[in-house]
Amino acid sequence: TAKRIKSWRKSLIGHPQFQYLAMLVPAKTGDSIAWRLLLPRIISANLNGIRSATQKGFFDWLAGQHADVVCVQELKAQHDDLTERMRAPDGLQGWFHPAEKKGYSGVGLYARREPDRLDIGLGIADIDAEGRYLRADFGALTVVSLYLPSGSSSDDRQQVKFDFLARFLPYLRELAASGRDVVVCGDWNIAHQEIDLKNWKGNLKNSGFLPEERAWMTQLLGEEGWRDIWRQLYPEIPGYTWWSNRGQAYAKDVGWRIDYQIATPALAARAHSASVYKDEKFSDHAPLIVDYTE
Repeated sequence: TAKRIKSWRKSLIGHPQFQYLAMLVPAKTGDSIAWRLLLPRIISANLNGIRSATQKGFFDWLAGQHADVVCVQELKAQHDDLTERMRAPDGLQGWFHPAEKKGYSGVGLYARREPDRLDIGLGIADIDAEGRYLRADFGALTVVSLYLPSGSSSDDRQQVKFDFLARFLPYLRELAASGRDVVVCGDWNIAHQEIDLKNWKGNLKNSGFLPEERAWMTQLLGEEGWRDIWRQLYPEIPGYTWWSNRGQAYAKDVGWRIDYQIATPALAARAHSASVYKDEKFSDHAPLIVDYTE
């Protein structure tokens, strides 16, 4: 049976109607086995420390998700800190861009095959020192794992965030103009609209919901032509992905939607469904799962 699954998967991947990946897996229904087609799946998750998330069961959960690409942020670990399972969990292979500072920031990306192109960093020294960008190309698909700076700790860090936004936009324009299907996954540290955070009135002057940040996102999703997958699929569902550790924010669902999969229009049109996984808590963020057709 395993050989048959592998053979059918290979034939699907080679079929012109399946531009990326598809997979047939057995799904038990009572005592019988029914075959179901899994759509290409991309997951994004801020781990708030890969070692902590591992202990909380993240990779055990991930093993059952049949994801084709997984983007992770806030590794808070160096290469030498990663165990074999963190590097290559259950059929996936990982690539990482840790920050120079130990226990801080860092991004990674997992996939089922080697990328045709891998860019670790933007080529901007101060940004790359914080481990915030990793790009991988698979055929006509480009996937980026992104961890945009937070400005909540100080005015200086807020200025770092504004500077990042200004310098990152040309890269997004270049990606959009490439003709490729592109999805940028990660923690953008911006809630775009009032629906994207529970207590929007109390956060109008706080980092993550500042007018300048929201205007930048509006430009990105407007004149720049990018698409916010969750909001495209679910215009009226908040979809929070982060909760403060203070008080009972998680229990009461007083959250923010700051984790996104933002895609070029052609790829966004193939977004089939999305979900935020909250049944288990691996981090102060929840994984964002998107399934794409064809």
